[in-house]
Amino acid sequence: MLTPTDAAPLSATPDTHEVFNQPFALENYNSFLSDTALQEAVTREGAAWATADLTRFGAESGRAETILQGFQANENKPCFKTHDRFGRRVDEVEFHPAYHQLMNTAITEGLHASPWQDPKPGAHVARAAKYYLHTQVEAGHGCPITMTFAAIPALRKQPNIAEIWEPLITNHVYDHRNIPFHQKNGLTLGMAMTEKQGGSDVRTNTTRAEPLGAAGPGEIYSLVGHKYFVSAPMCDGFLLLANAAGGLSCFLVPRWRPDGTKNPLQLQQLKQKMGNVSNASSETELRGAWGWLIGEEGRGVANILEMVSMTRFDCMMGSSAGMRQAIVQITHHCHHRDAFGKPLDQQPLMQNVLADLILENEAALALTLRIARALDESKHSPEAAALLRLGTALGKYWICKRTPGHAYEAMECIGGSAVMETSIMPRLYREAPVNAIWEGSGNIQALDMLRALSRSPETLESYYQQLSLSLGKNNLYDLWLKKIQASLADKDNIEYRARDITEKMALALQANVLLETDNALIADAFCSARLRPDMGLNYGTLPKGIDCSAIIERARPELSRS
Repeated sequence: MLTPTDAAPLSATPDTHEVFNQPFALENYNSFLSDTALQEAVTREGAAWATADLTRFGAESGRAETILQGFQANENKPCFKTHDRFGRRVDEVEFHPAYHQLMNTAITEGLHASPWQDPKPGAHVARAAKYYLHTQVEAGHGCPITMTFAAIPALRKQPNIAEIWEPLITNHVYDHRNIPFHQKNGLTLGMAMTEKQGGSDVRTNTTRAEPLGAAGPGEIYSLVGHKYFVSAPMCDGFLLLANAAGGLSCFLVPRWRPDGTKNPLQLQQLKQKMGNVSNASSETELRGAWGWLIGEEGRGVANILEMVSMTRFDCMMGSSAGMRQAIVQITHHCHHRDAFGKPLDQQPLMQNVLADLILENEAALALTLRIARALDESKHSPEAAALLRLGTALGKYWICKRTPGHAYEAMECIGGSAVMETSIMPRLYREAPVNAIWEGSGNIQALDMLRALSRSPETLESYYQQLSLSLGKNNLYDLWLKKIQASLADKDNIEYRARDITEKMALALQANVLLETDNALIADAFCSARLRPDMGLNYGTLPKGIDCSAIIERARPELSRS
């Protein structure tokens, strides 16, 4: 009989099992060189000159330390502090250092301003590609970056204000100090339109604006009201809507007054969001806050839409990036995980699902960078401006709406481990609906599509001109285009049918861009998957004859690609 002294010491306790058949962490890889579709799109849409810089940044984006910043920024939510320890109102939001590191990277890399500083051909394409890589690391901090980027066209409606603010906004310096704007080395801008009673119906806004002296463009007004959703409240200024004597108008409202005193923009509370948690969003009271009128009184909606159209484009890009990060994770996992005798990515049904999800991402990216090229060309090409106007509404609706289902299906490819918070997958899933809802939800985009067609007939002409480039390249595509023409020719209950029409138009534009890439592997597979009459309702219902293995291999990241 063994006595306690005869038993083996605890240090000699045997291991219960060996860990095997588990993928290793995907880190320290080049996220640009691992993305064939992105490399091709950058060249195709006119930004080949940015390849070296994107290669450098791809290595930075795939570093383990960079990936960790994304996790840390989401695990440590922003904290709101109303007053300092002396009892003075400060309305300050404190962030984890990882959030500031991500913001610093974005601004240092010019994601907030580069096309405005150097508007050369392909500038918006290059910026979109770099943002696509950076947003895969962490999406929440992208909100203030996007708003800062998008504010420049609206600010330029008031040249004397832009002259002061734009140099500081476009500076590649992240300065998060809570001090007056004129004492800082770099500025960020936000946007505040939503009120409790109106939501997307901004013409019901009740915030009031009274001139402190002379009225008119560039003059200072006092604003009183409530904004129900102010994202990134630590921005240095906000473009917002308020009612002046001449109607709903656009104002730039700084966090600090020009004399150095605190502007009475009082944060009431931070929003408790299901996603986008690294970024703060708040309810804000304007208690006589000072703001400069941007443009004419009564032109507020038209002026701020200059900003909104840009943020909607970034929503397309952010959602496409979320899809890509999901693809990166699942193709890596399924390549290094065996089931039933062979790797998951060699199982026929899993190949069907993976290839289907990859096609969705490739189409989203291709359309987004095609619209980025239209943005580059819009200043000198009416046709490009018209395509930009309609394509942004279509892309914002379709790409953003497809992302939540894409994120869920990607989680299922991994299985139970994808539900664990130690994985990036739950974060991708929570982020997925954000871009679809913010900056105008699905109905708003579908109605905006109809508005573009009725007010600017040249948008439809430009759209058809773009689609005509691919006629004769795929029979399914040709038949699909006829369906669109029939749907638009039928004016009966057209608002009721707006979503159906928007979806058909978006799919046609995605197919067109892919068909123009001369990549039959992806283009024909997409048309077979999305334009056939018996299209499946879920991912993984691709028809026979598609080379799923080649599609998966094209999309899968490799640590050696650095």
